[in-house]
Amino acid sequence: MTDSFSIKTLALLGSTGSIGTQALEVVREQRSRFRVAVLTAGRQWELLVAQAREFRPAAVVIGDDYYQQTKAALADQPETEVLAGDAALTEVVQRPDIDVVLTALVGYAGLPPTVAAIRAGKDIALANKETLVVAGELITNLVQQYGVKVLPVDSEHSAIFQCLVGEEQNPIEKVILTASGGPFRGRSAQDLAHITKAQALKHPNWTMGAKITIDSATLMNKGLEVIEAKWLFNLANEQVDVVVHPQSIVHSLVQFEDGSLKAQLGLPDMKLPIQYALGYPQRLRNDFPRFSFLQYPTLTFEAPDLGTFRHLPLAYSAMQRGGSAACVLNAANEVAVAAFLQDQVSFLGMADVVAECLGRVPYLAAPTLADYAATDAEARRVATSLL
Repeated sequence: MTDSFSIKTLALLGSTGSIGTQALEVVREQRSRFRVAVLTAGRQWELLVAQAREFRPAAVVIGDDYYQQTKAALADQPETEVLAGDAALTEVVQRPDIDVVLTALVGYAGLPPTVAAIRAGKDIALANKETLVVAGELITNLVQQYGVKVLPVDSEHSAIFQCLVGEEQNPIEKVILTASGGPFRGRSAQDLAHITKAQALKHPNWTMGAKITIDSATLMNKGLEVIEAKWLFNLANEQVDVVVHPQSIVHSLVQFEDGSLKAQLGLPDMKLPIQYALGYPQRLRNDFPRFSFLQYPTLTFEAPDLGTFRHLPLAYSAMQRGGSAACVLNAANEVAVAAFLQDQVSFLGMADVVAECLGRVPYLAAPTLADYAATDAEARRVATSLL
């Protein structure tokens, strides 16, 4: 029995990553609600094959270098087509039987297939914040043109989205994104001079992929979320605030023009916002752990340290400038984080790379999709040369 809920067919882009694997946990618990039509991965072909064995999708897409292994491993499963590469990724999201595309790819790579899915009329469950960071205005226009829904999966944006249900006629005064502060909250710049990647990868509250965990440690993740919130909720730059909330229980807040605040609370578990996005507009019963105030008797809030954690003001600056600035910010940051994970740049040096790129890469006030691609490539070239 599905309570008049029609089964939704899903394409999960990035099914082997942190969000993708948790999305499949949600699907396992809600098998009467969801069917998986497409699974994709970049490198983790063995996990992708295991997922394909379990969920029997119509297609899987793997990175070019792992096509032969994946094809051979699924040779006895003829109902699952094995494809490879970026072109295949863009093609599969347009297939007629797909209702919702979950974009859980990391970084700029999520933008082209998301654009293709929107143009094909698919609703987007958006876990790839870089799509709106890089090309917010373009994506917003496409969403209106094709009449699709963008359902946020980030816990902060899901919280805002949930707070706005039923408030369509009530203007927002501002939104307040909460940040855990990461593993180095309260540390000085001097303390951070010799931080190792092992230390930076230990987030106090969330279990996430390496890229987003480093971004959380630098507060760049919050900077990207600020830009994403502006586009998702049609806000002016000054309507997006950040407050540090170390317990990660209040996931974000909305303040209305009468001064009233609404917040969404819950344990730090990404499966809840994933399920809300996939099941929207219904809330689906589940067995996830429940929050108790008695286990968290004290919730605290403080201002972010913008002097020490320079990524956040860099993101605000890029948002204020508009145009191609956030595209440069994102590309430079992706290169810097990858270099940090390879011990090629210091923790504080990552902000230097991003700041330098913002000053060096040519600025475009009204970029096209092709311009974004060119700007992304140029920002990566400049960032790599700085390293």
